[in-house]
Amino acid sequence: MAKYLISFPAAAMVVPDGEWDAVVRDSHAVIGEAKAAGVYVFGGGIDESVPPVLVSAAGEVSEGGYPGAPPLNGGFTVLELPSRNAAITWAARIARACRCAQELRVFGFDPQS
Repeated sequence: MAKYLISFPAAAMVVPDGEWDAVVRDSHAVIGEAKAAGVYVFGGGIDESVPPVLVSAAGEVSEGGYPGAPPLNGGFTVLELPSRNAAITWAARIARACRCAQELRVFGFDPQS
């Protein structure tokens, strides 16, 4: 089984007025189904009210993330699934619930983690 990151940037969430309650309901329902199926690892959204900092190996802290890198924002879910096809199926369910396309990535296996 592999862990898959299903995510979207904040700008992808273009939801017409009056549909937010349905998006919240539908997205919570899909996550509830993932939990009930035993495939949910964790998820959430990046808190954009807290600016990122970059921490060096020496422990020095500077404001902001990596220079030139696109901002990391939006929502994400990590699921543990038996196949890429299963991950695509779950990503499609999340996309329907959130009303926006989802990126799908697989975490590399690290036996030490």
